[in-house]
Amino acid sequence: MDLLTPKVADIVAHAQSLSGDLTAEDLGLTRDDLTLRGTLAVGLDFRVAGKTICVTGVLEGTAIRQCVRCLKEFDDPLAFAVHVVYERASKPPAFPMKQVQTARKRSGVVVRVHPEEEPDDNLYYYSGDHLELAPMLREQLILASPMHPLCQEDCLGLCPQCGKDLNEGPCQCTGELADSPFLSLLGRQGRAQNSANR
Repeated sequence: MDLLTPKVADIVAHAQSLSGDLTAEDLGLTRDDLTLRGTLAVGLDFRVAGKTICVTGVLEGTAIRQCVRCLKEFDDPLAFAVHVVYERASKPPAFPMKQVQTARKRSGVVVRVHPEEEPDDNLYYYSGDHLELAPMLREQLILASPMHPLCQEDCLGLCPQCGKDLNEGPCQCTGELADSPFLSLLGRQGRAQNSANR
C-alpha cells in the first residue's frame, strides 16, 4: 500500500499501519513552506470510526530554519504527533476551503469567518478510492512550524549598528545610536521622564 495514497477499501476492511521515509518533494513542500534536511520519517495508523477514517501517527525529521535574531540557519529537530480525521466529501468543492485559508494565511490577509464556518485543522475530506495524505502532512508540518524560530533561547542577535553577530562576542560599537531615526523619540522619552521626576 502506498504511504501517501492508501486505498480506502483496505482501511475499511481492517486497520492499517504504514511507515516510510518521505522527501520534501514527495510532500510538495517548497522553500517558502519548509526546508527539510534529509528525509522525514512517517508512521501512520488508520482506523474507521463510523463514517470517518481516523489517522494518527508521528512525524520525525530535521527542519532547516533561519533564526529571527541572528539570521543564521540552524537545524531544528522535528518530532510531533498528528491526529486527524477524514470524511468523504459529498460534493467536492471547486476550490477547497483549506486551500483558501492556507493561501490567505501565507499572503498575510486576516481571514474573518463566522463561528459556524470556523475551519477545523484536524478535519480533511476525501473523494474517490484513495486518501490523498500529502496535502494533510504538508499542512501539519507548516502548522507545527514556530512563528519566531530561534537558534537558541538566549540568542543575542545582531548589533543594530555594525551588524556583527553578538553570539560570537561583543562588537566595538559604543552603544550609542548615532544616526538612528529613533533618537528623536528617545529624546522625547527622556524629557518626559525628567518632567515626571520634578
